Amino acid sequence: MKKYKKLTLLHSNDLHGDFFSEKEKNELIGGASRLSGYVSKVRAEEENVLYCIAGDMFRGSIIDSEYQGISTIEIMNMISPDIVTIGNHETDYGIAHLLFLEKCAKFPIINSNLFIKTNRSRLFQPFKIVEIDGMKILFIGIVTEDVLANAKNEGLIGTFVDISEAAAEIGHICNTYNAIDIDYTVLLTHIGYEEDQKLAQLLDPAWGVDVIIGGHSHTLIEEPTIVNNILIVQAGTGTDQIGRFDLVIDTENNCTHKWKWQCIQISDKTCPRDVKLEEMIKKYKNETDLKYGRVITRFKRELTHPDRYQETELGDLFSDILKDSLGIDIMLLGSGSIRKEVLGPIVTLQDLMEIFPYDDSIHLVQVSGKQLKEMLLYMLREEAFEGDHTEFYQLSYGLYVEYSRKTKEMLSFTYEGKPIKEDTLYKIGLQKYHFINLQEGFNKDIKELEKNGQTRIIATSCRDVLEEYMASHQHLDVRKLNRLIVKK
Repeated sequence: MKKYKKLTLLHSNDLHGDFFSEKEKNELIGGASRLSGYVSKVRAEEENVLYCIAGDMFRGSIIDSEYQGISTIEIMNMISPDIVTIGNHETDYGIAHLLFLEKCAKFPIINSNLFIKTNRSRLFQPFKIVEIDGMKILFIGIVTEDVLANAKNEGLIGTFVDISEAAAEIGHICNTYNAIDIDYTVLLTHIGYEEDQKLAQLLDPAWGVDVIIGGHSHTLIEEPTIVNNILIVQAGTGTDQIGRFDLVIDTENNCTHKWKWQCIQISDKTCPRDVKLEEMIKKYKNETDLKYGRVITRFKRELTHPDRYQETELGDLFSDILKDSLGIDIMLLGSGSIRKEVLGPIVTLQDLMEIFPYDDSIHLVQVSGKQLKEMLLYMLREEAFEGDHTEFYQLSYGLYVEYSRKTKEMLSFTYEGKPIKEDTLYKIGLQKYHFINLQEGFNKDIKELEKNGQTRIIATSCRDVLEEYMASHQHLDVRKLNRLIVKK
């Protein structure tokens, strides 16, 4: 047996239903067809190739939403990854439906830290040993604690929510299976790039972890980060690019001998098409176009949402619509609910459903001025500006906040031009996801807020409200971004 063997490891993460190419500077970029074409091309050119996905295949496309992930699984079956781990958005359609989708998949799906609370049984196979050219490659899957936020309604589901617990679980698996001469160990994680580095620091070198392939934070890197002698990578988001490791593995010492990593752009100039896959996607597209292709409004201009951790034009527009339509004082709209950066000027129902895919109910809570200040200060804690994937909110008009990152205090805090009084109650609208995750988003217990008055559902579909308002209001525009000012 040769001591040194080559392995080409291709990887994607956070595909989010990005099925179609987009034109950039006379070049078609991305799309599932050319992603599949590139993977097939490399499989034909190289001896030992494995393609893996680090979570969040779902959400972002009307095709995915309409068929609740079944269409995405069919598309991924044609691309045929060798191994996949789940992300937090894999649970968007419910745990039971995810287990059904796993049965539809013709590729293995792994996760080691999602389990049933009553008997600690895992929901998925925690690891997979892939044998290729006489090598045994151990893959272990880890998902972010954010998955619990989606699964709050399914009280019997739990997860290791602490990085140290996840590290211990990895150690348990590695200790158990290293005895069968594992040549290489890869963690497929969906916890974010910063958390990957923290996790790597906790791993005992004796466990033999060689590479962490991550997702969740949508981080596009130029070169791998090395922590504790572990290579850490991530490949942005969508199908515009794919990560590629060209490795030489030392099969005697079970470690990396040589490596080269690249972020490969998927384009019509370098990647062949997968015509059969295009035909399948076109079938789904034709069906959704018929149902969702109608125009509902026209903006004065294109409106944007470039960064979830700041006030944006679309954030202002959507929060204002919900405030006015529902007759509340303030709408705190989850910034992550807006899934694309641009909308308009012509807006179809499909556009709205893709940019705002979460059709939650809206809950009314009554909050004192003192509590509202505490909630917003928690939102504006430093982690929000350091890429730690915290919750952030868009504010409806009337509420004005000026905050200093240097002093960690409100420089101004007013409602309708008047200082907010600590004992005044305000009617606040929250989407269901954020209502049931008050502790995570605002560091507040629902029992504390219920002392101010009964909470209730005031709309069963926030997207219905947005669609109805936009259909009856043409030439909408938002220009002044001055409700939330953050000073360094």
